[in-house]
Amino acid sequence: MAVYLARRLVQAVFILLGVSLVTFFLLYMLPADPVRQIAGRSATAQTVENIRAQLGLDQPFVVQYWRYLTGLVQGDLGRSYLQRSEVSELIAARLPATLLLMAGAIVCELILGLTMGIIAALRRGSGIDTGLMLTSFVAVSAPQFVVGLLLLYVFAVRLGWFPIGGYGTLAHLVLPSLTLGILGSGWYARMMRSSMIEVLRQDYVRTARAKGLARRRVILRHALPNAILPIIAMIGIDIGIFMGGIVVVESVFGWPGIGQLAWQAIQRIDIPIIMGVTLVSACAIVLGNLLADLIAPMVDPRIRLR
Repeated sequence: MAVYLARRLVQAVFILLGVSLVTFFLLYMLPADPVRQIAGRSATAQTVENIRAQLGLDQPFVVQYWRYLTGLVQGDLGRSYLQRSEVSELIAARLPATLLLMAGAIVCELILGLTMGIIAALRRGSGIDTGLMLTSFVAVSAPQFVVGLLLLYVFAVRLGWFPIGGYGTLAHLVLPSLTLGILGSGWYARMMRSSMIEVLRQDYVRTARAKGLARRRVILRHALPNAILPIIAMIGIDIGIFMGGIVVVESVFGWPGIGQLAWQAIQRIDIPIIMGVTLVSACAIVLGNLLADLIAPMVDPRIRLR
């Protein structure tokens, strides 16, 4: 276990290094000039050049990236160009809201997706199977803002069950979590259906049935723990996606997470914030996958970490 963790941590370092290099290079090549955003339209050419020199943006790419990397090693994510605050503080202030929304979304998509996948697998070839898979296809294909606005109109405006937007209570969490849950449930439903069908064909399931075990026990005790293994890996990936990829949902519901922070930074070309959110999201993906790999042997003892 210790050797496995050490190897994965070394791999994570190289992955994050690659992500930082690619992201920094793409931001460096942007035709837009962040200094103009800072100085304003009425600034003189001399003022622009002074600000560029103060920020070190007049240096070559290698010098800028090395300076950023040395600060990153020391835990310094830089300072926002426009908000004049430490990026780590800005992200830390938004992180609890994003983590809360991420947890709610994962719970919703697992409940919806796994339920649809299991029912579709057990009723394979029936009208229920076809209807559920069609529903999962629509869920995957639907744009986030359409689903979010539809839920807001029905449950907030027409029925008045939930607040239109904001943050702070469980009622504020329901609609954005359900929006993300509906969109993600389609992937889980299809994956769960395929995995469940494959497991139900295995010899140990047939043996359990031949022994006269109840159908519910065969499904819950023998089939489900093995069929759910691919889902664990998907959850690890979703953690990283939700950390930085829920900009639209956060904007629709006025949710103050790091996705909204990233979108504001992109509009203003605030490079330190963009880099910080990207690296935090990359860390979440790496840690999520590592956590999924560590949980898998607990679900199925036959799996060994190598």
